[in-house]
Amino acid sequence: MRLGYFTMPVHPASRNPTETLREDREIIILADQLGYHDAFVGEHVTDLIENITSSMLFQATLIHSTKQIRLGTGTTNLSHLHPVLVAAHASMLDHLSEGRFILGVSPGALPSDAEVLGIFDEDRNKMFADSIDVILKIWESEPPYDIEFPDNRYKVSTARTLDHISHTGKMYKPYQRPRPEIVGTVVAPFSKGIVAMGEKDLHPISANFLYEKWLASHWQNYAKGKANKGIVADRSDWRVARTIMVHDDDKVAINYGKQSEQSPYRFYYKNLGYKLRKGKRDAVFTMDGQTPEHQVPLDQIVDQLVIAGSVNQVVDHILRLYESLGGFGELVYAGLDWTDPALARRSMVLMAEQVMPKVRDALGQPA
Repeated sequence: MRLGYFTMPVHPASRNPTETLREDREIIILADQLGYHDAFVGEHVTDLIENITSSMLFQATLIHSTKQIRLGTGTTNLSHLHPVLVAAHASMLDHLSEGRFILGVSPGALPSDAEVLGIFDEDRNKMFADSIDVILKIWESEPPYDIEFPDNRYKVSTARTLDHISHTGKMYKPYQRPRPEIVGTVVAPFSKGIVAMGEKDLHPISANFLYEKWLASHWQNYAKGKANKGIVADRSDWRVARTIMVHDDDKVAINYGKQSEQSPYRFYYKNLGYKLRKGKRDAVFTMDGQTPEHQVPLDQIVDQLVIAGSVNQVVDHILRLYESLGGFGELVYAGLDWTDPALARRSMVLMAEQVMPKVRDALGQPA
């Protein structure tokens, strides 16, 4: 089982973005040193708490500060950019990183981003689906491209300006062939979008803020999508994100992860709970999969979603989860604000150096 890292990130709006951006970089550099397989970062244009506005730009700053970790967008919001720009920028970042790039994609869910970009009333899920088809076709095609799918808003061609002498009207291919790995974050129970991901060979990340009860529904629908194309789904392609706090002393882990009023875990879920409630998307915090009549209490959300304890307690929880789901390829550690840098660092170190070796040993997997 691989160990990955994902961060939205989420910081108090009162913190200086110069400091939080530096912190976010330092965390991924640490993850690289500890042997984490990959690191994904989110992006929003109009959110002072989630401070990264371009995940591609942010990850580009880490290429020469890291050695082996794969750098992923988590996610590139496809309704925000023309697919030609996504394909071209992703190809460049793939070459700059010499194949350490992963393209994470989503429609873009923050309403204020959609408003400021003038697409609030657009069908952003349709824009996402149209964009994916065009990005894949660009990478498969040669100039002048001439991409025009039925009922797709994006038409791509350089037929009028293609020049083989000056080599204009052309875009280069990604470093990885035929393309970088493409992943998508899956949130809703029984998500229909994940069926399409399976059909298009996009790999799923099940969100850390979804109750464990609903995780199996993601694999069922992903496997269905793969089966629609006559392919058997590979569980090693499935990433499962969880919110974890591990410490040598289980009481310290539980206090920092669940109880303290200064807990960044409580801050994270208080902020996320408010946003999802406002958008009527907080069914992820329920046991029946229905939008609750009243906001789910923070203590209940934290109790369900934060795995906090000693090394052995966290190992046992991960093993139970793995068995209940029938297996998955990567556990993705959710990154939060480093309210207490010593505790946050220790948790990441213990995950890499003690928790995951014990998990792999119990599963009979290579170290």
